[in-house]
Amino acid sequence: MKLIGDIFDGYRTARDEKIRLLERVPIFEGCSTRQLRAVADISKVVEVPERTVLTRQGEPGEEFFIIVDGTALVTLSMHKKHRLKPGEFFGEMSLLDGGPRSATVKAETDLRVLVINRAHFWELISAVPELTQQMLVGLSRRLRAIENTMNA
Repeated sequence: MKLIGDIFDGYRTARDEKIRLLERVPIFEGCSTRQLRAVADISKVVEVPERTVLTRQGEPGEEFFIIVDGTALVTLSMHKKHRLKPGEFFGEMSLLDGGPRSATVKAETDLRVLVINRAHFWELISAVPELTQQMLVGLSRRLRAIENTMNA
């Protein structure tokens, strides 16, 4: 089984292509061209083969991921799984609070993801402050979904 770190090295995508991809992602819809350029400059576009583990529960987190194409499976426990689709993101919790990954995320299909590392994550928040609100809404929805499954 491949780990995502094996794929990152040396992968580069032109800024214009990154901007086109960013324009397709809902959390970036309200961004100006200047903001999209800033995000493009600090992100990598990575092609991830099916069954690749992107994050492993309990391990330190170093990247924030946004799915552009494909689906990923989030595993919280043997009985709690969730599918992520294009436009959805993950990995922000470890970068926000410095804690370990809360879930294992594995490519269910071949994926194309935008990846922003820890060092650039805070640059992203500064360059596009609206993303903080989007992340909070996303986190809130995830918590509600978990609460609903626990109460069912």
